[in-house]
Amino acid sequence: MPGWLNLANIITIFRLVMTPFIVRDILEGRHTRALLLFCLAALTDAIDGWVARASGTTQAGAYLDPVADKCLMSGIFLALGAARFVPWWFVAIVFGRDLYLLLATLAMLALTRRRKFPPSRWGKLSTFVQIATAVTWMTRNVWPLPGLASIASAMLWACAAFTVWSGVHYTAKGVAALRTH
Repeated sequence: MPGWLNLANIITIFRLVMTPFIVRDILEGRHTRALLLFCLAALTDAIDGWVARASGTTQAGAYLDPVADKCLMSGIFLALGAARFVPWWFVAIVFGRDLYLLLATLAMLALTRRRKFPPSRWGKLSTFVQIATAVTWMTRNVWPLPGLASIASAMLWACAAFTVWSGVHYTAKGVAALRTH
């Protein structure tokens, strides 16, 4: 087995592989299955981090984990937007930030010798709030409980704020890194 293919990275790859199935289930109206698969995928994010810290991280894992996170969250919100559950302005914020971070990382790789891009607290918090928002909206589709629509709408605004702020924070970190190189 190659050195980069450890348990943490296998769990991350599993999350990446699950993403198209969750997207398909959202688009085809299989709300309960989409919610269950998404919760399992979100759980793998915590598990792979714990396993990596316990057994040692790899450079491959450092790149693969955020890619899997961004594919999962962008895919989920694109599917929720396409299914007309969440507004497109919100999808544009989440997807736009992820695309922006990808392009900024590629620019940093091309312009500097920096090869490590650890997640910030704001980035981790933003991912957590995105997961909570997705779960809230997907739960709303499974169990339309009174008041859940209001909570889901409020979550959109909180998630948008955390997503934008984490993008601003990563930008500040990137500018500071460019200045030192």
